[in-house]
Amino acid sequence: MALRRGIAGVCLAGLLAACGFTPVYGPGGEAAALRSAIVVTEPDTRIEFAFTRRFEERLGQPGNPRYALIYTLLIEETGLAIDDSNNIERFNIEGVLDWALIPEGADAPVLTGQEVSFTAYSATGSTISTLESERDAERRLAAILADAVVTRLLAEAAMLAP
Repeated sequence: MALRRGIAGVCLAGLLAACGFTPVYGPGGEAAALRSAIVVTEPDTRIEFAFTRRFEERLGQPGNPRYALIYTLLIEETGLAIDDSNNIERFNIEGVLDWALIPEGADAPVLTGQEVSFTAYSATGSTISTLESERDAERRLAAILADAVVTRLLAEAAMLAP
């Protein structure tokens, strides 16, 4: 069984190499051109700070930026579960992120997108634990949205390389 998996892996690697596939993070990969090359719009809210932090964790803080990432983040919180006393026990937080990647000194974006996702949190504990659950849900949502933007940028990295 292990031998078959090994042979299948070698065949798959050969097929990918034959089609011109190169790993984005591998030697000569396109991700290197985006490292520390994107400055993100200054955050104003807690969730925007979390978004920016996660984005910079993935692609690095801007050293010599060639692009600016501008975005608009809309958050909507809705109650999901109501108990017998009409108290909301679970909340859903949905985020819609519209973004554009603009080369430094230009007005028109080279890439735009919209990312949509959600997280949820429980409100059944104390006030303090509910607030921390909400903050954690916001951090998770920010990470999901940042990862989606980074994934899209990495997929388009060949087009963005200098």
